Amino acid sequence: MHKMKSEQIIGLEEKYIMQTYTRFPIVVDKGIGCYVFDKNGKKYLDFLGGIACNPAGHGNKEVANAIAKQAEKLLNISNLYYTEQQVILAEKLVKISGLGKCFFCNSGAEANETAFKLARKITGKTKIIAMEHAFHGRTFGALAATWKMKYKQPFEPLVPGFAHVPYNNIDAVYSAIDLNTAAVIAEPIQGEAGIIVPDKGYLAKLKKICEEQKILLIADEVQSSLRTGKFFAYQHENIKPDIVTLAKGIANGVPIGICIANKGLDFDKGNHASTFGGNSLACAAANATIDFILKKKLVENAEKIGNYFIKKLNELKEKKAIIKEVRGKGLMVAIELNKEVNPYVDKCLEKGLIVNNVTDTAMRFLPPLTIKEKEVDECIEILDEVL
Repeated sequence: MHKMKSEQIIGLEEKYIMQTYTRFPIVVDKGIGCYVFDKNGKKYLDFLGGIACNPAGHGNKEVANAIAKQAEKLLNISNLYYTEQQVILAEKLVKISGLGKCFFCNSGAEANETAFKLARKITGKTKIIAMEHAFHGRTFGALAATWKMKYKQPFEPLVPGFAHVPYNNIDAVYSAIDLNTAAVIAEPIQGEAGIIVPDKGYLAKLKKICEEQKILLIADEVQSSLRTGKFFAYQHENIKPDIVTLAKGIANGVPIGICIANKGLDFDKGNHASTFGGNSLACAAANATIDFILKKKLVENAEKIGNYFIKKLNELKEKKAIIKEVRGKGLMVAIELNKEVNPYVDKCLEKGLIVNNVTDTAMRFLPPLTIKEKEVDECIEILDEVL
């Protein structure tokens, strides 16, 4: 196939692809480590990582080799048969999470839909308490649990039975629980809300209330897994949620979703299914990604480099009145500005730094976990110029 120029690709996208995305005006061609290159050969430091999807870095040889090897052997045969990569991945995740069993699907939204179905099936109740400013996906159930009205309003009526309470407020959760409550869903750190880190002990208190009231706690770890200094962010509080949902970076950019449930929480045969869920290609990619992350101690690196990055951002904040707040844990970080953030995100891109506007005033950073201090310094240098 002939090579297309950037303008051609952008024109074809507008012509043939539904216009639901506001895209940055570059055509990304390839990635190596924590850098990506556009069609014109310009190099960018990627501090967004496909929105937390590339923890092992772009073009990771070990993950790429596992994908290539599996692609030659078997891609997908459906879940009518047993496959090796799927059980290897399930065992890994159960051991790391301390929970019981996995259900495989294809995205974070699907993983959350699975969690809601399982919670209703297990408890026989229907109400699910979610948090204000939460994001759980764009499918109907996940959208009902999501907070932002602009995502929801064009598609109403949504799935009934969802209630929202303020995040980081235990009393509000307690007040919302009634006899028909099946579960509470919370992100250990709210991602799309602008990287909101709750008070220490918040999740542990949530778990305690759920246990006392005999309802299930669902931890949405789609964005927070791997990058906060623990494999799962809930592990900072030494608790086990009843259900955990995963996606994004677990297969380093290959689509996968996983719902992990505690021992004794399971569907009956035929209750739920996914044709592509747990396919051999995605599971091989996830197995290689997890093995690489554990071997290279990237969870520990996320904590170490994250602390360095947050320290450097706070130093920048001392110099720049525009920075109101630095928030985050590990390599899940945001800066809150006292101005609209979009122009600064665009300027970063011009200077070769990829970040995004997670809210109107917050800039988000979710880089590959492979970054070192020198990449942080490079990022800080560009931010210093831009701000």
